[in-house]
Parts: sequence; structure tokens; C-alpha cells
Amino acid sequence: MAGLIGLGSKERPKLSVQKLLLVLGLVGLIWAPFFIYPIFVMKVLCFALFACAFNLLLGYAGLLSFGHATFFGGAAYFTAHAVKEWGLPPELGILIGVAGASLLGLVMGFVAIRRQGIYFAMITLALSYMFYFFCLQAEFTHGEDGIQSVPRGYLFGVLDLNNSFNMYYFVLAVFLIGVLIIWRFINSPFGMILKSIRENEQRAISLGYSVARYKLGAFVMSAALAGLAGSVKALVFQFATLTDVAWQMSGEVILMTLLGGIGTLIGPLFGAGFVATLENYLATSEFPVTIITGIVFMVCVLLFRRGVVGEFYASRLGRKLGFEYRR
Repeated sequence: MAGLIGLGSKERPKLSVQKLLLVLGLVGLIWAPFFIYPIFVMKVLCFALFACAFNLLLGYAGLLSFGHATFFGGAAYFTAHAVKEWGLPPELGILIGVAGASLLGLVMGFVAIRRQGIYFAMITLALSYMFYFFCLQAEFTHGEDGIQSVPRGYLFGVLDLNNSFNMYYFVLAVFLIGVLIIWRFINSPFGMILKSIRENEQRAISLGYSVARYKLGAFVMSAALAGLAGSVKALVFQFATLTDVAWQMSGEVILMTLLGGIGTLIGPLFGAGFVATLENYLATSEFPVTIITGIVFMVCVLLFRRGVVGEFYASRLGRKLGFEYRR
């Protein structure tokens, strides 16, 4: 696995370049809804946060989950039901969605972390299938129809989220908060220990660390952030369906992360944006979306083993700008 390593404090020119790129990115996101269809940009932001949450588990804990759609789609169902059926405001609906995803992550993680490698991945896939069929049969999910016409409501009773621009800036704020939480998490002592477990689990055990607890903590944190993305997505599109919890959604977030670059903070954002743009463009064409995305995935694996962003970090230009990518 690879990780994005921070800059030294002495490299001020390079750090200034990175700050400039960060500011330009933020300015671009602020002005994006004036030039691009706001709903599309909100979709990209939701999936970008979902991919970052998944990357937190794969890129920094070294755990490949095939069941992350459970948290994304489960939170979407919880939020949609709470807002539509219980009449709760959107902020409480999102909190319920995140809490539900965290609980699902705690249960699934407790079972899955007992195994490693492919066995861990298969357990998460099996549990995800179980949750999918639960959503198919449960009354509150409305089966194949899903929960439709979810009201956006008023944020804190003041901000009307039915206005596209209000909704966009709310989604942008949630996205930035989520990314900031991930950044703080991976740069905390907990995150450093998590990386050491990823690199050499047996050595971490010999040093006295409770590896299972750290893995479970990372799993629950990843599930909660994936749930945050799913909850916001349910409000943006005003529905929650079985597509959100299907195994294809788990495969899609894996594709986004691998395409952008595992273990980088920016990589999943790029991957999510690229995949969402590709799907949006192909939706109006005669080309089959799944075949094209499969070809893109193969090309990425063959030519960009670190992902697009990872390869950029490892390039000469990336190193000049102060980025470093280590295996």
C-alpha cells in the first residue's frame, strides 16, 4: 500500500505551491454551481466523500471491504425514512443516518476483523448481501420502489434546502468537514499506528498495540463517513433505493479509489469526479456504461498502478511541487 507523506517544514516554496493549489480548488468548488449543473456537482461531492471514507479503510488500514455500500445505502434509507415518515429536520435525519451507519459498521467490523485478506473481503461481501436482502424485504424501505419524494426541508429551520444553491453549499460544507476529519484522523497518533499495522501487523502486535481495536475503530470511522455521504445523497436526489446498497455500488467506490490513488487524500476525489463524469456522459449515449468503466479500470491497473494522482505524486513534477509517494 502507498501513502501520501507530508512535507517538511523547511520546504516553504513547495508548501506555498500546495497552498495555492488548495485555495484554487476551494475557489473552483465555490464557483462551480454557477457554471455546472448543481445537482451533478453535488453528486460528485457525495461520491467523493464516499470514496475518501473507503480509502480511509483501504489506503491507511490496509483492509479491502466489498461491503461499503451497506453503510452508504443504509444511511440513505435511515435518513430518507426519518425525514419523510417521522417529519424530522434534515440535520437530525443526517445524524440518524450517520448513527445507523456507525452501528452497522460496528457490527460488521466486529465480525469481519477476525479474518484477514481475502477472507475479510468475503465476509464483508456476505454481510452486505444480507443487508441488501433485508432492504429488499423490509417494509420501511418499500422494496424495489425505494423511498421516493424525500423532502429536503429547512436546515436548522432557517435555510431552505429546496433552493439548489443553498443545497449545494450545504453539501460542500459537509464534504469539506468530512475531508478535514479524514485528514486529521490519518495525521493523528491513531492514524500513525494504523499505518504501522498496515505495514507490519505482527510488529505492531509485538509492540503491545491492540490491533483488533485499531482496525475496528478505523472500520467504524470509515462506515460513519460513508454514511454521511449516503445521508446527504438521499437529500440531494430526494430518494433512497436498492441501488445504493447493491454490491455494484461497493465495486464502484473501489474503482474510484483505485483510479485516483490508494492512500492519497486527493486521489479518491479525482477518481469519484472522473467516474461520475464518465457515467453522466455515457448515460445519454449508446455505449454500455459497465463495459466502458471496466475498460477504464483495466487501463488504470495496467498503466497507473499507483492511480492517476499517485503517479503524479511520484513523477518529477510532483516531486518538484513537494509531493512524495512512498510504498
